[in-house]
This record gives sequence, structure tokens and C-alpha cells, in this order.
Amino acid sequence: MTVRRDFQEPARCRPDLVIGREDLFAGARDQLASGGSVLLHGPAGIGKSTVLRALAEEYGATARTVLRCSATESESHLPFLALADLLGLVLDDVSPRLPVAQRTALESALTGRGESSLQRDGLALRLAVLSALRALAAQGGVLVVADDLQWLDPASAELLGFAARRLEGTPVQLLCAVRTEAAESQEYDRHLRACPPGTLAVRLGPLSRAQVAQLLDHRGHGGLPRSTVREIHRTSGGNPLFALELGRALAESPTPPRPGEPLPVPTSLRALVLSRLDMLSVEARRTLLVASAGARPTPALLHAAGRENAEAECAQAAELGLLATEPDAPAVRFAHPLISAALYAEAPVPERRAAHAALSTAASDPIERARHLALATTGTDPEVAARLAEAAALARDRGAPSVAAQLGLLAARHTPADGVPSPQERRLQAAEDAITAGEIDLARDIAREVLARAAVPTDRVRAWMIVIDSAGHTMAEVDAVFPQALADAGDDPRLLALVHYQLAWRALIVEGDFTEAREAAAHAAELAARGKDRRTELLSLAFQAQTETLMGHPEAPRTIQRALKEPQDPRVAWHHNGASSARFRWLVMGDQLAEARATVTALLREVRRRGSVESEVHFLRGLAETELRAGHCGRALELARESLRLARDSGIGETASAMLTSLAEASGGDVDRALALAREAVEHAEEDGDQMYLSRALGALGYAQLVAGDPAGTVRSLRRVRRLELGLGITDPARGRWQGDLAEALVRIGEPAEAQDVIDASREHALRLGRESVLAVLDRSEALVRAAQGDLEAAVAQLTSAQDRLGKLGYGLEEARAAFALARLRGRRPAAAFAAPESRTGPASPAYDEATRMFRRCRALPWLRQVDESLTTPEPEPALAVPEALDALQALAAMERQVAALVMEGATNREIAARLFISVKTVEATLTRVYRKLGIRSRVDIVRLAAARRAR
Repeated sequence: MTVRRDFQEPARCRPDLVIGREDLFAGARDQLASGGSVLLHGPAGIGKSTVLRALAEEYGATARTVLRCSATESESHLPFLALADLLGLVLDDVSPRLPVAQRTALESALTGRGESSLQRDGLALRLAVLSALRALAAQGGVLVVADDLQWLDPASAELLGFAARRLEGTPVQLLCAVRTEAAESQEYDRHLRACPPGTLAVRLGPLSRAQVAQLLDHRGHGGLPRSTVREIHRTSGGNPLFALELGRALAESPTPPRPGEPLPVPTSLRALVLSRLDMLSVEARRTLLVASAGARPTPALLHAAGRENAEAECAQAAELGLLATEPDAPAVRFAHPLISAALYAEAPVPERRAAHAALSTAASDPIERARHLALATTGTDPEVAARLAEAAALARDRGAPSVAAQLGLLAARHTPADGVPSPQERRLQAAEDAITAGEIDLARDIAREVLARAAVPTDRVRAWMIVIDSAGHTMAEVDAVFPQALADAGDDPRLLALVHYQLAWRALIVEGDFTEAREAAAHAAELAARGKDRRTELLSLAFQAQTETLMGHPEAPRTIQRALKEPQDPRVAWHHNGASSARFRWLVMGDQLAEARATVTALLREVRRRGSVESEVHFLRGLAETELRAGHCGRALELARESLRLARDSGIGETASAMLTSLAEASGGDVDRALALAREAVEHAEEDGDQMYLSRALGALGYAQLVAGDPAGTVRSLRRVRRLELGLGITDPARGRWQGDLAEALVRIGEPAEAQDVIDASREHALRLGRESVLAVLDRSEALVRAAQGDLEAAVAQLTSAQDRLGKLGYGLEEARAAFALARLRGRRPAAAFAAPESRTGPASPAYDEATRMFRRCRALPWLRQVDESLTTPEPEPALAVPEALDALQALAAMERQVAALVMEGATNREIAARLFISVKTVEATLTRVYRKLGIRSRVDIVRLAAARRAR
């Protein structure tokens, strides 16, 4: 396959476009940095030249000499051309340092002023190239950059290989690229043997769907529907060049393809991949057209479609490289998806219809038969539309909602205007299938089309609901929809119920008002019951239950029971906004982890069977959260990452998945990644105006900052969470479980009084709701407050109790954190503050061993690192001498300096409280911090410091 020059990257390097190659790029970079050579290989258009140029730009600056050549197929017959590219510009510099015979042979080969050939001057030429490179290397590093080695003229290739094999020990590196086709191919072997010993061979493979989307966006083709990007990825096979050409063709096409139709393949790519098509017989070409139209073509299917000589014709195509040869596989597989797409695009429309007509009777699957019948039929046809609607229902039952959406659109296209169901009803069903499949852009486009055509209130309200659903957590962007939807609903309770259900979501997401959200959901449930719409009634009750659960409302259990009453709607039973999901949330918050895991696992299994992408993303997060609570950090991290990949691929639930993955990374993975994900979640929630997830994202950020050793950052983040949840009306501390982290961070920065206030306020609600695990975590934090105040004996007793209770409840990571805190306390000297012994030989060693064992069982790698750091932390410095203590006064916080200054003046605690407008309790807590920071024990010492300061 030849790539024409007009398809190749411009000569200027574009390192910003080394997309999806980060790991490979890093490996090649390390190889070059260590003085080695690199050989990039892969199929045409896979991005070898882009990576090569990026590496050359980065490392060219470090070499004294950079020699370059880039061969082309049309010039590969010209001897010594590549060698002239490499050495032509340095010939005058190196010639004087070569022996006469070598200089004569090299100059003759490069300048063409004399006859030279490998047969005639072979040894002299070989030695000349080697000597030239060594001469250049004597002056500094040499980087040889050679692209498209497969087109190097044989003479240059032979000479370069001879020299490369003998350059070991010299600062000469090769950075080369060569085209190879199949992944298992060893075509690059002969080129690798021609490289210096130890050369790293790097194969570039196809890009993922997300990487293709990123590439298209970088090249100005962003904003394409996700379904279109998926089709580009499938058709291109992940090849960057092919993907960009397809994206360009779509941008230039006046009428984009409808769902289910193939992408427009530009003439440039058709010529590129079908250059061998003219060598096929007419009949073989028709056989390949039928194969390209089929979903899973086999020889048997081709025979049934009337292609009598299918085997022989496919063998002919395989010899030309158009089909992949797989002796053990029954399917007829094209060598590249683009070949199939280009072949189909090249065929005249009548021939395409004839191929689909043949397959409409030959295919064994009813869904395939219906699809081919539709593509073979023009105009409206009630019978064809009915068959397509039946096929869509079958696809829906099989858990293929994306296929159901495409078939539904075909059914609408073939439905007469006065048909029953109407074309608009079938379009709306297709849009709802698209939402289930995670194809949000497609669903929104269909809904907009219906709104432009429909006059029936039911159709219009359903369409408005799809527009709102497709907005997800960016509901503020569709605020103008609600008045229009209410106007279309009129006084119909069924339609009003739909609108008020969405208004409940708006109150929660946009306004952050749980009370209003609960009331709107209850009203929607009442309207739906009056209109006998059981599905909307169940969804509204489930939403009401979820809201009450998060609020800590006493009616939550009863509302869940109402939502679980028969009759149930199967579409709601497994839905992520259904009653089972509300019950799962109640179980997690109520410490029933085993039952919660069983519930969410069953829900995840069902939504995967049905192909519901949004629900799958949601329940993957739910299962990850459950495993994280149980202390299974490794498993939680795997599930969270899977949820995030799926969320980003579909564009659904990205903020929530980033938040949950941040928690999992901070517990069992990479803390830096945890911080980045949490900040991303915070940024997205703020952009979307999503108050509900903003508090969750900030909670994740605060936890990651605590694990990263930034307690001040934790305090900033979690103070915001506290204010947000107070404003939202969230009182259940089991919702975000951030209270213990905030209290611990406050102790670490010397604010035990505020820490105790957080603990007291949270404990009141946890006692009311029976949140035993939260109470145990709060006790763990309160023990740290007591330790900071010097009551180590009480702190140790409280921590021991908290650890035991958390273990019994099954909270493995929280139990390990309690054991870790206990180890640190037991290692403290009476006057020390949060210090550990210098080695494992001290009295605290067994306690640290227990914490290590627990964290290792949880696979909590970041926490294990904290244990290691504690074991190597030096003993605290002794109490400061008076001059040092005077200097330390400058390090006190503003409030602490004010209190210390008033003590120096002789003021009592009550007088200080009155003058600073704070409580006596706050004065006492502040003095405790001052004593610790200054290394003193009482007010008398502060007065002594005052005297010393005056004396200085």
C-alpha cells in the first residue's frame, strides 16, 4: 500500500499530535537518552513519521550533527540517493580525513562525477561511509534520522547497514522508521539487523476510539457526534491517516450520512486502498461488494446470496491483499475495514441495492434480513417498516440498543405519514434506544427533528424529555426547554408528570435544593399515579427516596418501600434511577456492605445484558465504591478505571466517574493521578453548575490532598464541602464521609478546636441515623484531637475501640487507618507530636507491623508509603531555647500571635476572649497550639518569653 506524498505529515514536526503514543514515545525517548538507537515500524499511515519527527526534534538539539534522509518509492531505483541525502552536506568536512581510496570512492558515489558501484568499489565505499561517521562522531554526537527505510535504494541501504553494525562504542545513534503490515510480521527484521546492536524496535499500532476523537479534535474536526467518531474509528481501524481523511471528507460533505449508512470515503483513500481492485474479475468484484454489505459475511452466506464461485473469487482477492487469509476462520474478513468501506462507496447505487436485496433473503438472522430489506427498498412501505420495527424490538431484547436505534430510524423512514405507529413515534423510540446505548448526540438530534415536525402534544413532550435527558448534568443549558414542555403538556397528568420529574432533577442539579427536589418528585409521582403512568410514578418515587436518603430524611425507608411495591416496570427495576438503585444507596450508607455488593452486582449484570451504557457506568461506580468501603482497594481501582473509560467513551457521567476514580487512586493507586482527577471533577462540576457533584468532587480532592501530605489543602477543600452541604440541606454524614478527614487535617495544622466542632456536629446526625461506621471514624478523629491536647492514654483507648468496631463492620481501609494512627501514637514520647521511631527496633514496631499488614491486605499502596515514611521520620527536635522560641513567634498564625501577645500583657483567658470576640474554649485551644509550636508548657513560659524579648 503506497501512501501518496500529499497524505503525509508536513515536514515541520508536530509533537502535539503524538496522540496515543505517550508510552511508546517515552520508551523511545529513554532509549535515545541512554545512547541507543530506535527503529519505528508499522503499517502505512499509522503515524511513524510523526513520532520520528517529534523524537528527532527533541534529540536533534543534543547531537552535534544530525544526518537526515526520507526515501520515496519513485526514487528507490536511483543508486546512492539516500546516501547523498545523509552525507552530501558534510562531505566537504569529512573528505580530508578519509584515506585517498575511500575519499575517491565516496565522492564519486555522492557527486556522480565518476562511475562508482558496490560491485566495483564495494570495500572502499563501505569503509568510507564507516570512516565518515566515525570522523563526525569524533567531534560530537551524531544522530542519523532515516524515514521510510523500505524505499531506500539498495546501495544506500547496504552501505548504511554495514556501517551501523560496526558503530558500537561511538556516539552515533540511528532513528529510523520502516513500513511493516501485519502485527505478527517480522518484515522489520532485516532492517533491525542493519541497525546498531541493541536497537529498540517499536511497533506502532492502531489508536483507540478516544485517541481518534482527540486526534480529530486537534486537526479541527472536533464536535462530531460520538456515534460518528465510533464509525470513523471502526472504518479506519484506528489508523490516524485514514481517520483524518474520513474526518476531512465528513467536514466537506454537504449531507452527512444518516445513522446506519456508511461513511463517505474520499476519493483519495479509495485510490489508496483499492489500487488493486482493477486486477479483479467483474464477478469477483461483485462478490466482494456483497461481502462488504454484509455484517458477518461467510462463504455460505455469499453462496446463499447467489455468488456461486465465492471461494475462488475470495481466494483471488486474498492473493491481492484485499482479504485477510485465515484458514481456520469461516468468516470472510477484509484486510482492513477501510477496504470494505471504500469498495462499498465505489459501487453504483443500483449495485448496492442489488447486493442488499440478495442478502435480505440469504441472511439467517431476522435483524440482518430486515436491515438489508430496508436498504434495498426506496420510498415508504408499511410492510418493510413493520418488519424493521419488529427487528428493532428484537435487538432491544438482545441488549443491542444501538442497533435498535438504527433499525428504528430505518422503520421511521419507511413509515407512511399516516401510518400507525406514526413516523414520529418510531423516531422517538429510536432516540430512547440511542440514550440507552449511550449515543446522546444521536438522541438529541432525533428529538430536535421530531420537534421540528410534530404537532401532537405527546410526541412533543417526549421529545422535550429526550432533549433534557441528553443534557445530563448540564441541565442549566436547557433551562428554556421547561416552559415549552409545560405548555405542550397542558393539563394532561401523564405529560405533566414527565415534566415535573425532570424539574425535580433540575432542582437538585442546578439549584442544589434537596427540599425542592424532594417536593417536585413527590408531585410528579402523584401526577403519574393519576395518569396511570406506572413507569414515571416508580421513577419519581425512586428519585424521592434517593433525595431523602442523602438528606437523612426519616421518610426515606418508607419511600423506598413504596417504590418497590408491585406492579413493577422492568425498565425501571434495573435502571440506575430506579428503586433498586435507591435501595443500594441506602444499604451502602447504612453499613450493609455485603448486601449492597450483591445488589449492585446483580444490577450491573442486568444492565450489561440490556446494553444500557449510562446505567452500566453508574453501577460500575457503585460497585467500585462498595469495594472501596470494604477495603478492597485494588478491585475498586480496576472497577473505577473501567467506569471512567466507559464514561469518557460515551460522554456520560464523566464528572462522577472522575470523582470516584480519584478516591480509588488515592486509596490504592497513584496519588498524583488522584489529585488530577479530583481537580478535573471539581472543574467540570463548577462549569456545569452541578452543586450536587461539586461537593462530592471537593470531598475527593480533600481526601487525595490528605493522602498526599497536604493537610492545609485538605482543610481548604473540605471546609468548602461543609459549607456546600449545609446550604444544600444534606445532613447525613454517610453521604460523602469527609468529616473524619477534615477533622484529622485540622488537627495536623493545629486547629483541634475546629476539629472537635466538626466531630460534634457530625456525631449528632450520625447518632440520629444510626451510622455506625461514621461514628467509629469520628471517634478515630477525636482520638487525634485528644492526643494533640496531651491526653495520650484516652486517645489510645479511643483509637483501639474505633479500630475494633471498624473491623467488625467490614471497613478494611478505615480499620487500617485506625491501626496506623494507633501505631504513631504509641511511638510518641510524652512531649512529642506525631513522630515515629527511627527504626523498627523501637517499642512501636509491632503496631507499625499491624498497620502494614492491614494496608497490604487492602492493597492500599499510598498508605503503605505513608507507613514507610513514618518509620524513617527523625525524632522531633527538642524544645526550643528562648532565642529560638522568640524567632518561632513569627511562625505563629495571626490568631495565635494575638492570643500570645495578650497573655504576655497578663490578660486572663476570659479577658482575651472578650477582646477578640471569641469563646474561652477557643482561647484555650489556641493556647494549646501555641505551647506546642513554641516548645513550652504554660502561660508562665509565655511571660518569660515576653521578658526575654524586652531584654533583647
